[in-house]
Amino acid sequence: MAAPSTLIAPQRARSGRAGRMLSYAAGHRLLAFSGVMIALYVVLGMVGPWLAPYDPNALDPGRNLEPPSPAHWMGTDQSGRDVFSRWLVAAGYTLVGAFGVVLIAAVGGFVYGLTTAYVGGRFDALSMRFFDLMFAFPPLVVAIILVATFGPGLATVVVGVGFGYLPAIARIIRSEAIIQREQQYVAAAQGLGYSPGRIIFRHIMPNCTSQIIVQVSINLPYAIIDLAGLSFLGFGIQPPDADWGKMLAEGQQVVLFAPWLVLFPSIAIIVLVLNWNVFGAQLRRALDPRQRR
Repeated sequence: MAAPSTLIAPQRARSGRAGRMLSYAAGHRLLAFSGVMIALYVVLGMVGPWLAPYDPNALDPGRNLEPPSPAHWMGTDQSGRDVFSRWLVAAGYTLVGAFGVVLIAAVGGFVYGLTTAYVGGRFDALSMRFFDLMFAFPPLVVAIILVATFGPGLATVVVGVGFGYLPAIARIIRSEAIIQREQQYVAAAQGLGYSPGRIIFRHIMPNCTSQIIVQVSINLPYAIIDLAGLSFLGFGIQPPDADWGKMLAEGQQVVLFAPWLVLFPSIAIIVLVLNWNVFGAQLRRALDPRQRR
């Protein structure tokens, strides 16, 4: 009867963690507020193209560099395009790019970290040396190398930055999976003759989900900043489309005459990154009772 109880114990632990997290979130206004702000950004990114009052790429040279007004809430740019319309559409590109980066890094790092931890031996040692090699190339460098190879574009920089983040997440998941590998429920599953794939993905993986949630919340702000920086340098999304980084690059050329071109995308990036950082910090406390104390 020992084996079934050891297999049930992790399920109870996961339920307890989820309950503590929900209880903490319900009573903590900072976590709730930052979560609501992030949700508003996500909704804005999804419906932005339908809310835009003008065609974001429509040129009107006769109304270039107009300050904010009732007709153009955020003014117009050098080509007479409505900044508010471009700002709304850019929100979608920025969020899609950031979530794409984290998805690549999280899924790849999760699977690779779990596999290396469970297999161990030479495969684990070689994986660690490979991670050490990848750490020599920061995510921005990886993205620039891919841009030089395949040309600029949003997809290219998303893949590059995502692979740049992957080793750090894989290392953290590997460390957690090694701890879980030594637990009694894994030995019980092995004794019952379960395949390695079933043990990894049905028993060890659910007990590492809190770590991947935390890593996603940590890395999203960095992904937003990195993608904005690459777009600012001209490696990311290409004209006539724009994300907030590209809007900063266009606005910095005339910042002394039209500061609103830089102001609005800057505020959007700062507020979003700040809320993600707060949300990530509070989420770590919700998932880890030691940090709450």
